Amino acid sequence: MEPKLGPRLGNEYLSEVRRVLKVGGKFICLTLAESHVLELLFPKFRFGWKLSLHAIPQNPSRNHRPQLQTFMVIAEKDNSTVVSQMSSFIDQSSIEYSGNQAREFFKAVERENEVRTEYSLGSDIFHSLEDLKLGSKGNLEELNPGRRVQLTLGEPGLSRFSYKAVLLDAQKDSGPFTYHCGVFLVPKTRAREWLFSSEEGQWLVVESSKAARLVMILLDSSNSNGSMDDIQKDLSPLVKQLAPGDCNNGAQIPFMAASDGIKQRSIVHKATSNLTGPIIVDDVIYEKVDDDLSRRIPFNDVMFRRLIFQRSSKSKRKGNQRRVESHATESFTSRSKLKVDHNYLASSYHNGIISGLMLISSYLERVSSAGGTVKAIVIGLGAGLLPKFLHKCLPFLEIEVVELDPVVLDVARDYFSFEEDKHLKVHITDGIKFVREIANFEAGDVSTPNCSDKNDTVNGSFSSGTSTEVHADGRSSNKMDILIIDVDSSDLSSGLTCPASDFVEDSFLLTVKSSLSEQGLFVINLVSRSSAVKDKVFSRLQTVFSNIFSLQLEEDLNEVIFALKDSPVEENQFSEACDALARLLELENPEWSQSIIDGTKLIKRLR
Repeated sequence: MEPKLGPRLGNEYLSEVRRVLKVGGKFICLTLAESHVLELLFPKFRFGWKLSLHAIPQNPSRNHRPQLQTFMVIAEKDNSTVVSQMSSFIDQSSIEYSGNQAREFFKAVERENEVRTEYSLGSDIFHSLEDLKLGSKGNLEELNPGRRVQLTLGEPGLSRFSYKAVLLDAQKDSGPFTYHCGVFLVPKTRAREWLFSSEEGQWLVVESSKAARLVMILLDSSNSNGSMDDIQKDLSPLVKQLAPGDCNNGAQIPFMAASDGIKQRSIVHKATSNLTGPIIVDDVIYEKVDDDLSRRIPFNDVMFRRLIFQRSSKSKRKGNQRRVESHATESFTSRSKLKVDHNYLASSYHNGIISGLMLISSYLERVSSAGGTVKAIVIGLGAGLLPKFLHKCLPFLEIEVVELDPVVLDVARDYFSFEEDKHLKVHITDGIKFVREIANFEAGDVSTPNCSDKNDTVNGSFSSGTSTEVHADGRSSNKMDILIIDVDSSDLSSGLTCPASDFVEDSFLLTVKSSLSEQGLFVINLVSRSSAVKDKVFSRLQTVFSNIFSLQLEEDLNEVIFALKDSPVEENQFSEACDALARLLELENPEWSQSIIDGTKLIKRLR
């Protein structure tokens, strides 16, 4: 291999070695272990090969000590699907005189073995394109329904980048197909989402792509220096080698990716939080908006202000890119007049959460009529749209929002017109800790529940709700009437997008139950594409709560779950409960109230 010619010739040579050797055959390479040689040699024999490393003994003369050590790498072809560690038979002390050369060699070996460890811990093995072309997973020329293969695409000298990919042949009887073969690009920011990282999710993508064979490309940081056009040009000759025989007649292979459908965008603010990572506030106009929204807002171009969390693996609170939208009622050209409209909820699941208050509407109406207040806790602030809407439409609520990140609160105040008052306040603290302290107080474990966050505006103690229970020792109860969990998951690979998994653990659910008043309502925004994950959450909830209701939103994956200690309303009483909720809502636009009432029709009992 000539360094000045690049790795092309060496790559072609090693490819031919891989092709001609049978199982058990050995390739012996004597090398000075230059970095450019090892970078080609080690990955080339990573899958389906056993590598052993040796140092060639050298006997320096009395007057001469060799400056360079010769190493021997033996690659034995293996039919095992396990990625094995390289075996070293080198006595490091015997080659210490080789100095920097030896140190760099051992560093390269250590790095490669770390990579091999990562692959061996995975449930699937990544194959090389050569492995597949040699038939390691069957004949690529033919479609094999249900076949799923993880692979690496691209090599030094042959492509600009290297890619992680998944080849999927559509399941049997899943046609008709629009394409024989297609490519689906997954950006780094979404690669860990369950939809793209799990096998179950990937099959859903295949189904929606209408492709008989889909090659899913999972982009990572190594691809970040290239534009999408660069990546497509780089991938085109590679994916053509993965196309089934039907595509060999010159048919184009389409590249697909999710589109956000944005017509116009303006970035308003950028911030970075140690907890949440990069945060963006932008104003956008979509190509198309919901027909229902178009009827209610008399503008050709409806503007949305969005809050986007672009969390990275370096942030302490990791998660998916999440958008929270608010509607502004002025045109795009009159930016100075823009004002966030808190009479409108951009997220349909927020609308569904309020629809679920129908389940305790008789209690709410009774308290409101008596001039009392109802204690509501919302965990997760975001842009502050849900608590502000609740504050406006149900003014008898005493709302406390729990948010972990003070930067999020600053953004909500500065860019989404979020304001606190005596009936709406924010605690900067951990949500689980907040609820646990209420439970401890109710159990008599502490003298007073204390919220020691710097933003607390109630002098160190929880504000008094309207649950009028009094303990035997004379303490007033601080139980919650409504608890809403509106946070996303910290581990998208789990299949649970919302909420964070800690909020559906048995221990937390028991804490919630002991913190709720007898007529209390527990609300969770649940997002998961996995039926198994959702079933597990339902099972845990049903173990703790005697009454579970669900509102499945038709247009997206959100499912709002409502849990109660006791059911104050039966399904045959839903109509009366809806009427009670309608009487309670105080909204400027009656159509918004109707949207909430319409949502109650989607609520079904799970238990």
